Amino acid sequence: MRNDTASKPETIFRKDYIAPGFWVDTVEMGFDLDLSATHVATRMTMRRNHDSSEKDLVLFGESLKLLQLRMNGVNLKKSAYKIEGETLRIANAPDEVTLEIETRINPLKNTSLSGLYASNGNFITQCEAEGFRKITWFPDRPDVMAKYTVMLRADKKKFPVLLSNGNLIEEGDLGDGRHFAKWEDPFKKPSYLFALVAGKLVCQEENYKLKSGREVLLQVWVEDGNLDKTQHAMDSLKNSIRWDEERFGLELDLDRFMIVATGDFNMGAMENKGLNIFNTKYVLANPSIATDVDYAGIESVVGHEYFHNWTGNRVTCRDWFQLSLKEGLTVFRDQEFSADLVGTATGRAVKRIEDVRLLRQVQFSEDAGPMAHPVRPDSFVEINNFYTVTIYEKGSEVVRMYYTLLGHDGFRKGMDLYFERHDGQAVECDDFRAAMADSSGRDLTQFERWYSQAGTPRVKVDAIYDAEAQTYSITLSQSCPATPGQTEKLPFHIPVAMGLLGADGKDIPLHSVAYEAQAGATSLVLELTEASQTFVFTGVSSKPVPSLLRNFSAPVVLEIDYSDEELGLLLANDSDPFNRWEAGQRLATRRLVKLTTAVQQGEELSLDGMFIEALRATLNDASLDPAFRELVLTLPSEAMIAEEFKVVDPQAIHTARQFARATITEHLRADLLSAYEGHLTPGKYSPDAQSMAKRGLKNLALSYLLEWSDESTFELAKTQFDDAENMTDRLAALTALTNFSGTDKQAKSAAKSLKAFYKDFKKEALVIDKWFMLQATARTTDVAKIRDLMEHPAFTLNNPNRARSLTFAFCNANPSRFHAVDGSGYALWAELVIALNKLNPQVAARLARSMDRWKKYPESLQVHMKAALQKVADTKKLSKDVLEVVSKALAS
Repeated sequence: MRNDTASKPETIFRKDYIAPGFWVDTVEMGFDLDLSATHVATRMTMRRNHDSSEKDLVLFGESLKLLQLRMNGVNLKKSAYKIEGETLRIANAPDEVTLEIETRINPLKNTSLSGLYASNGNFITQCEAEGFRKITWFPDRPDVMAKYTVMLRADKKKFPVLLSNGNLIEEGDLGDGRHFAKWEDPFKKPSYLFALVAGKLVCQEENYKLKSGREVLLQVWVEDGNLDKTQHAMDSLKNSIRWDEERFGLELDLDRFMIVATGDFNMGAMENKGLNIFNTKYVLANPSIATDVDYAGIESVVGHEYFHNWTGNRVTCRDWFQLSLKEGLTVFRDQEFSADLVGTATGRAVKRIEDVRLLRQVQFSEDAGPMAHPVRPDSFVEINNFYTVTIYEKGSEVVRMYYTLLGHDGFRKGMDLYFERHDGQAVECDDFRAAMADSSGRDLTQFERWYSQAGTPRVKVDAIYDAEAQTYSITLSQSCPATPGQTEKLPFHIPVAMGLLGADGKDIPLHSVAYEAQAGATSLVLELTEASQTFVFTGVSSKPVPSLLRNFSAPVVLEIDYSDEELGLLLANDSDPFNRWEAGQRLATRRLVKLTTAVQQGEELSLDGMFIEALRATLNDASLDPAFRELVLTLPSEAMIAEEFKVVDPQAIHTARQFARATITEHLRADLLSAYEGHLTPGKYSPDAQSMAKRGLKNLALSYLLEWSDESTFELAKTQFDDAENMTDRLAALTALTNFSGTDKQAKSAAKSLKAFYKDFKKEALVIDKWFMLQATARTTDVAKIRDLMEHPAFTLNNPNRARSLTFAFCNANPSRFHAVDGSGYALWAELVIALNKLNPQVAARLARSMDRWKKYPESLQVHMKAALQKVADTKKLSKDVLEVVSKALAS
């Protein structure tokens, strides 16, 4: 499939898919584990796939020392096979093959954290997408599924714990200071789901009774000293198992389920069959080290990886172009899981808003850049670059549209049919769509365009009210901008959930000839399938205000010309919480754009009373959930404001947003102080939704209050920092103090608190990540400060979490400082990408994405940005991962 060189990497196309020449039925593997010289013996039974045009037996490998290769018991001479790059070919192989391979690898030198590598003296694997080929020669592709039996052997003192996929069937001593463990996975899986963990670990374990009555063993493995931080992960796992049984009728299929936490991991977690390997960030938590956001993240990621057991493992993807088949579907499932655990309508809305904010801020931006690609890509150079928000978050929105169109019961029927048809198979996105169509009797042919067309559709709204006829007509017109390789776009199938509000703010019963079956409903789903369609509602006695795209029913940009008064009505009254929040965001964005333009033109800045009073009313409305009020009071980010401009001026945007925050504080100081005092959470810390909501609003109020430079607000934050009994409140106070613009005395006091925080938590890696990130995103932090922090003894580029906490945070979340007018931020970026490229190409490529929309900035910045991109592109031995990103950016 590949023959890559660093200078001219091969592009892989979906249209060129060829089924494997051989299937693999069973895989037996033996590992003699040694940190610098691990011996791997593999025996696989294979049979020819007569439906394939590939006649050779093809294996893939990378950075392997091949010791021996035997076919059907006969040692193969070098003339019997051919190795080119990462591909090993055996021509003229018989139809039935038993292939035995011995390789040697060096986990200690594997800084890519892909394949088998060493982490703090332990062995860890990460095989998705193509890491298994760094362990042994193998047909390493997702459509090759086999049953695995794995024997692990290692020094018992150094590596007392030996784990792999499936069920433990035998273990014991070998009599020479070593021991063994034999694992068997009863289910077929692709090689990317293989996992191995060995080392000094301890575990929390519980026996858990499934709905069927069967008992299973649940284990959370961590390094010694972290056992007191595993309860939330265990609780999240049990909640996930229970939810999947109740919501989708899916049961855990193994005798045990294991989670292992490691501090060296490129991703959040990995769903290896029965042995999920996690970044410590998404396992370890107690009130002293983890924030509310951390607790929510652990719950979500544990759920996500567990749900993969069925949507990804039992049914997997045929090829990597179908990646969203498992990831988009599983993100939808984990979003629904988190929303269901909250259990209230408002709580579900808060979760929905949080998910949409991420989509708009990151995925919409990706859709508008040189790395834009469909949910099912047509090509790639390096598959690791396509673990993107388009695949995950937009893929989830595509699944959610099925749910919106088919309803709760209809979607469940589609899921049931999907598993009935495809359990144990590697399939395509079209197979999922077919299950949804066949189970519901709906024609979803046009819906395929959500998979094949890139870009964010735009839906323009034109409405006419006829007072005499008492009709209200809504015309929806759709378009989609050109994206790389796709200039012409066909109409999408777009579900637009909507309602109409009267002058009193109440929902109007809806009557439309096209939707007679739903006559009298106050909310319905319009289906936009043409370039332009008009929907007419009758019996409308006065001009209404439309509430469109309720619950964000499709991942589109809605272009509608609301007046401030109409937005105010929606903000105060809409029965759809998402659109209520959306109205507030539109009011805020409108003003922030105007303020940014005023900054650029040197005009006087002002913020109108209508907007401030709308915020005041929301802040003081005790009938609203505190979490919802926090979201309404949170201004659109600088990145979101940037999307409103053809040419982005980061400095002007930052100045405008800071002015808005300061002005809001000036007028709402008493209200903010009241909100702060009214949402304290005394007593023992609890990560329940209500307590989290109170802390969220309280700490948002604190951040606003510290926009007012006086002694009392500073002392409020200082007292909270000193007295806080949980990380959420302590970190919120420290963030406020670090960003406070006060006297020299106050600045010294804030710096003292920053040092005290480090001293208290210097042995807690995840907390020190927060310490670095806090400083990286502080409004006063410049490139020089980042360089100083990179010299700190606690900083290293070798650990992905630590690298992300400082360098990624600065480049991606501190735009006004990263985009320094002298180009120093871009020079730093280039140095970092080049350095990371040598250590970990996957991480380097993620950082490289920070510059892929360089042409959206003023020419004065573009000069520096292009030079930085070119410096990276000209680097010798540049990985495929990084080269693909910078090449597409420069060619845009």
